[in-house]
Amino acid sequence: MIEEVIQIRDDYYILSTSPRIDDRTQVLKQGDMFAVFDRFGDIEEFGTGELGVYHCDTRFLSRFSLELERGRPLLLSSTLKNDNMVLAVDIMNPDIWRDGELAIPRGTIHVFRSKFLWEGVCHERLRVHNYSDRGVELELSIRFGADFADIFEVRGAQRKQRGTRQPAQIMPDGILLGYEGLDGSVRRTRIVFDPPPARMSDTHVYYQIRLEPHAEECYRCAVHCEVEARERGGDGRKLPQAVPARAIEPDYEEAARCQAASFERFRAGDPEILTSNGQFNDWLARSLNDLHMMQTDTPHGPYPYAGVPWFSTIFGRDGIITALETLWFNPSIARGVLAYLAATQADTENDEQDCQPGKILHETRSGEMAALGEIPFSRYYGTVDATPLFIMLAGAYYERTGDLAFMRSIWPNVERALHWIDHYGDMDGDGFVEYLRQSGHGLANQGWKDAHDSVFHASGALAEGPIALCEVQGYVYAAKLAAASLAGYLGEDLHAQELIIQAQQLRRRFEDAFWCEDMSTYGLALDGGKRLCRVRASNAGHCLYTGIASSNRAPRVAAALTGESMYSGWGIRTVATNEGRYNPMSYHNGSIWPHDNALIAAGFARYGYKDEAVKILSGLFDASVFFGLHRLPELFCGFPRRSGEGPILYPVSCSPQAWASAAVFMLLKACLGMEVLGFDRRLVFNNPVLPEYLKEVHIRGLRVGEASVDLLLARHDSDVGVNVLRRDGRVTVAVLK
Repeated sequence: MIEEVIQIRDDYYILSTSPRIDDRTQVLKQGDMFAVFDRFGDIEEFGTGELGVYHCDTRFLSRFSLELERGRPLLLSSTLKNDNMVLAVDIMNPDIWRDGELAIPRGTIHVFRSKFLWEGVCHERLRVHNYSDRGVELELSIRFGADFADIFEVRGAQRKQRGTRQPAQIMPDGILLGYEGLDGSVRRTRIVFDPPPARMSDTHVYYQIRLEPHAEECYRCAVHCEVEARERGGDGRKLPQAVPARAIEPDYEEAARCQAASFERFRAGDPEILTSNGQFNDWLARSLNDLHMMQTDTPHGPYPYAGVPWFSTIFGRDGIITALETLWFNPSIARGVLAYLAATQADTENDEQDCQPGKILHETRSGEMAALGEIPFSRYYGTVDATPLFIMLAGAYYERTGDLAFMRSIWPNVERALHWIDHYGDMDGDGFVEYLRQSGHGLANQGWKDAHDSVFHASGALAEGPIALCEVQGYVYAAKLAAASLAGYLGEDLHAQELIIQAQQLRRRFEDAFWCEDMSTYGLALDGGKRLCRVRASNAGHCLYTGIASSNRAPRVAAALTGESMYSGWGIRTVATNEGRYNPMSYHNGSIWPHDNALIAAGFARYGYKDEAVKILSGLFDASVFFGLHRLPELFCGFPRRSGEGPILYPVSCSPQAWASAAVFMLLKACLGMEVLGFDRRLVFNNPVLPEYLKEVHIRGLRVGEASVDLLLARHDSDVGVNVLRRDGRVTVAVLK
């Protein structure tokens, strides 16, 4: 037998060597910190699993498991509270035997664990209750460890050398674990217990608990993630950099109050949506709370981090699309995204970062490997679509809010982005925007489908660059029109006319180069030899979203996307089943992505195909019922829907993922044909439709400019009625049929 060795060509492939799918995880996130626990609230070491407490792209806690009498307790319940702030776990003791006799019957001792994150600290409280009518003595222990692995190491990257682990320091009330990285920074995990344990080692703490009948004791611990950054002096010596002092005593209650106040601040601008369907309400509520959890304060405003665990950082494309999905609902997300990306817009050329002046950020990282340049993502610009998407979002944000002062402040960034499109994006002068990585360690594919094998020909052969993706041409088309509108509002009428002409010219070239008559859709991409990748893919749906598709071809594209080879019953696949590289278990070649489907549904609605938009909404709603917490993951497998069964999970998808959480808001907007025009103080519903399972939708506190309205949308046999229940301020509500 000849064994074939498969070489993975993607430098940033996420390894999946442990059966995580069989052990559902619980996720917390706050700021630059996130944690992934098993259902017990523990962090166990198995395979190359992602369980742990992370801060700034480093795992500060790789083991933390609670034991009763040196054994694992029995799980009763494990849940995230609806606001995502607290993980609540109920456990009880198993039968405990001593000297051949049953000393403590199972169910005698109940332990309630509650955990949350706040400002770089993981807080935990244990309430241990004796439900017996006699006194009980038992040992409670916690095993802990910290590997200080970079997130890319957890993902599977191999490093030739690592830093130095420091000896554990046992303190009167806890443990200090440390690691000095090759970047010179010292990272420490400080675990503080209240009350102090009876015994401690460098891997365990032990409590000897005595509980009187029906008595309860409370224990607290706090895991602090601390970084002492260093920099080099003029003589090359590493000098300590001052870091803020941190109180090390656990203060569970005060931290909980601060966290609750932060949550209320994030939700302050949200309207309330309530429907007649309880399960749909659960999906909406979980999606909204996930979006709040993923938002992180930056010096430029809140920004939705992409996803936990692999992408818990700022991504340009993800943030923009999340902002577009939620723009009608709460435009403050878009403002934070635009402000941050404008501030970090590239102003130099740097091949290692795939960077040119005017380009919008792809990703930023703060871990050891990024600091050392082992990965190029400390500030990386290897994305072809974030720059036109940035302009699209700027135009959409102004229409939604009428915030002309903010538009004036970022207009120079819009102009620089336009310059990048014309002078760097179109690298061979053919009128299309292409990508070809310059960095030897960068991403080979730089559209949203950035897996190494996601762009290919009908034969299955991978396309070689420079590559012009079909959807990117749509983004550029929409960006030119958005910039033209902004230029008009800012009094630059001549510039506006030039941009409109450029968009029209691009649309004509696009139709000639990308349309596949026999396939009734647009081809995936043009390769470096200008050969069309004649592949049926979901990318064509984005061409509907941006409006670049011609009106006579749009219905054929919509029909192709909702046909059996593309639509699984749960959603539209990334690649059709009859394509050579189709694999329903792949990352980009046959899987289903909620954000992709939301953009396509918005494209359907743009061309008047509301039934098709409802079909996508219904498929993803049905899928949400089967996923834990009603949380749509980053992606799931593209197998056909089978009667009586749910969708099939993708083992290493992020959950939550910001643009997946935001999908429901764009889907609802698409079906209702809703346009919130703050600059014009109008709210428009264009041929609104609702599925049968949504008889009513209440929207309360929707802001339109300085005004706000409460609405009731009621489904009838032939249409949807729009009733204004409250109007505060000047706003026109129009329903178009």
